[in-house]
Amino acid sequence: MKGLILLPLVIGLIRCAAVGAAAAPPPALAGYAGRVSYAPGDTLTLHVSTAAPTFSAEIVRHAREPQVVWSQTGLAGAAHPVPDDASSRGCRWPVAVTVPIPADWRSGYYRVSLRAGEASASCFFVLRAAEPGAGSRVLIQLSTNTYNAYNAFGGFSLYAYNGLGGNQGHRVSFERPPASQFDTWERPFVDWAEGAGIPLEFAANSDLEFHPEMLKAYRLVLSVGHDEYWSKPMRDHLEAFIGDGGNVAFFSGNTCCWQVRSEDNGTALTCWKQNYHSDPVYGARAGYETLSSLWSHFLIKRPENELTGVGFLWGGYHKSHGQLMDGSGAFTVHRPDHWLYEGTGLKRGDSFGGKDTIVGYECDGCEIEWRDGLPFPTHRDGTPKSFEILASAPAQWHPDDCQWYDHWENGRQGNAVLGVYTRGGTVFTCGSTDWAHGLAGGDPVVDRITRNILARLSK
Repeated sequence: MKGLILLPLVIGLIRCAAVGAAAAPPPALAGYAGRVSYAPGDTLTLHVSTAAPTFSAEIVRHAREPQVVWSQTGLAGAAHPVPDDASSRGCRWPVAVTVPIPADWRSGYYRVSLRAGEASASCFFVLRAAEPGAGSRVLIQLSTNTYNAYNAFGGFSLYAYNGLGGNQGHRVSFERPPASQFDTWERPFVDWAEGAGIPLEFAANSDLEFHPEMLKAYRLVLSVGHDEYWSKPMRDHLEAFIGDGGNVAFFSGNTCCWQVRSEDNGTALTCWKQNYHSDPVYGARAGYETLSSLWSHFLIKRPENELTGVGFLWGGYHKSHGQLMDGSGAFTVHRPDHWLYEGTGLKRGDSFGGKDTIVGYECDGCEIEWRDGLPFPTHRDGTPKSFEILASAPAQWHPDDCQWYDHWENGRQGNAVLGVYTRGGTVFTCGSTDWAHGLAGGDPVVDRITRNILARLSK
């Protein structure tokens, strides 16, 4: 959410050129896949720049025991400059390698490792299933829009903290060396699912926009970690899936916070964020439904609560950004008789997840009123009428975040809210980016709750 966020981004070899300067010199080694998402039968293209005469490439499908599916040495190298508008318009490097994707490559997250002498680099792509739903009725859509939003290769991201001169961009291209966040957010969940014998099929964020027909093959769609940037078609298609009886589990926080617009056939994203008044959609005064700012913005009038049950406006930070740094990192249980808690032995008022700080970083909540010691949503913020609050933890915004938002109530205290609602299908939300910490740490309660959700909602 906030521009001061520090993540372990693999930005790599960014040339600090002045804004508006000529193209930066070629990097020692860097590359990107031609698309974020492929399917078996497609041809993968790799776009590589290197000063070396030759380089090698290796493609590995992520798993607890990674599988090398393709490798080649002695590939012809060529150096290409980084255009001064690479952040927004892409690097426009020619194709260096083509790889026809066989039918037997499994859906998953694929890492491409590049090496030239002592230099190394990597990129990634996501592979959809050859026959959606054939291997699993559970789809995990990776937060690839968020990866791109934080990527500052070429000089700029959608944040000021890692932009040249402290400047924030408003358009980011996928056609440049990426800064994947998979290892930070989704990997612990994917590894846990594999160890638990729960098969998953994979997609990128953009597949919800450009391949919505695949949703019909699944019973359950997962969002894990930091799923912050959503386009209108993505959201429309997933809400239609829920309305038709499909289930969704948001093991994520700060989810669907910013609305983006896909441009140039999905090769770039635009989001003006707090500078919404500079968005051409705002200037046109012809309706604000695609305004690229907060989904909960008072002009868009479509808070993310209507999709997830919760939102960042009533959440905030916990043990991050200087907010609630003495927090427990744990949820407090409110309604232990719910099916979600089956087999946990938890009682009302118990806490869980603190050892692994499953409540942390960025959190989503809803407006709450308390009656007889129990929390109830007010529904004034868009939270569905059937939403039940099953657990919560305190959270709050950083003061800098709300200075630009003129409908903000100063001094507001929020919560990370874990809950469930049903509207056609059933939707679970944990209201925290860090749920998977508990899975990685072997927390038995987090493990059991996650198993309960996947077992019930994937049927």
